[in-house]
Amino acid sequence: MKALIPTGDPTEPVVLADVPEPAPRPHEALVKVEAFSVNRGETFKLEKPVPGERPGKDIAGLVVQPAADGSGPSGITRVVGHPMAGGWAEYVAVPTDALAVLPDGVSVLQGAALPLAGLTALRLLRVAGPVLGRRVLLTGASGGVGHYVTELAAAAGARITAVTRDAERGARLAELGAEVVHDVAAARGPYDVVLESTGGRALPLALARLAGRGTLVWFGQASRTPATLDFFDFFNGPESAVIRHFHYLDADSRLDDDLAALVRLTEQGRLHPEIGRVTDWADTATTLTDLRDRRIRGKAVLTLS
Repeated sequence: MKALIPTGDPTEPVVLADVPEPAPRPHEALVKVEAFSVNRGETFKLEKPVPGERPGKDIAGLVVQPAADGSGPSGITRVVGHPMAGGWAEYVAVPTDALAVLPDGVSVLQGAALPLAGLTALRLLRVAGPVLGRRVLLTGASGGVGHYVTELAAAAGARITAVTRDAERGARLAELGAEVVHDVAAARGPYDVVLESTGGRALPLALARLAGRGTLVWFGQASRTPATLDFFDFFNGPESAVIRHFHYLDADSRLDDDLAALVRLTEQGRLHPEIGRVTDWADTATTLTDLRDRRIRGKAVLTLS
């Protein structure tokens, strides 16, 4: 079968190659991939690829071989999946606890745009706790996670402020219910919760806008610059605040349950995946470069002919 493999070359980070078809383990279903999405974080990993590892975590397609242990979807079933690797291929073996059925009301393109960004947003807001009437600051809101967090938080009754430098992106987030600022320094606190994904200079600025005993959830470092904090930053504002490191896979809920929740919200019209580019998977290398350089707003989805 054909699959995309890393090259280590930043100008052409992946190429199509012939690889063996996967042999599913008993708890895995074999999925014929119809579409997959790419994430900006994956572009960074491709700069120094792990030998033998094939990328791809967000896929949608058809189960063509159900799991041998009887778990997961049976028969030929439309699904969205979140394998840990190997999804940028014609076929991928996916653990059944990382699959959810796609109903007719949710397209393959929408399904492929959901997993990583949607799971991150859903689980971030669970960590934040009840947000009804609370003030929430979200930094680095330009990508898919920012879109999903804003839509879900606003729907849950949060007073959310989103930080993005992109004016067009900001207009879209405002439509979803956010107050938009173009620099974290312009955000007017105090905030009960800060969701911080930028690192560098943004983190201490965001912390300074946190209310006393508030919570800052640190879920990324998109600036690729370490942050520096001072003990005395916590005085005159966020006294006794909590800083919590977040990784989306460290959760009490199951991947399949959360994928199903995202699919259900999409089918009900309560979550709207924003897809900024749809193209054939032959264009993956160019798409990855454009995503890394922020030339794509929203999710980029690649389709397999």
